[in-house]
Amino acid sequence: MSLEELKPQIQSILNDSESEVNNRLFMVCELLEAHIDYYNWVGFYFKNGDKNELKLGPYVGEPTDHTIIPFGKGICGQVAVSSENFVVPDVHAQDNYLSCSITVKAEIVVPIFVNGENIGQIDIDSSTIDPFTEADERFLEFVCKEVAKIL
Repeated sequence: MSLEELKPQIQSILNDSESEVNNRLFMVCELLEAHIDYYNWVGFYFKNGDKNELKLGPYVGEPTDHTIIPFGKGICGQVAVSSENFVVPDVHAQDNYLSCSITVKAEIVVPIFVNGENIGQIDIDSSTIDPFTEADERFLEFVCKEVAKIL
């Protein structure tokens, strides 16, 4: 299934106001992980109250020890500070990378903005080197904009 074909399904999941927000986010993670071969871990991190750290939200994939990430640490922590997309074609070439699993080869993180404030992000790990394209970035920006509408 193409990224474009997934967009209406994302909207349908997120617009289901009968379901709790975290359940909808989990269902988005499931959809992406199931339909995009190189999305091997899909999750959300959100700013943890007024602390300068991220807290793990709904995700699909291998369990991670990184349930709290200080701002500036790892790829997710850097996106919390920069408020910019971060695409890592090869995690082993990154100095400030928090390893989640030896199978992870690449990562993409896209921030979520609510009223102009970076309140979280979607984080995707891949066990394929350099799988993410500009199309993935644009698609994940779309997902984050749709997620922001329900937060």
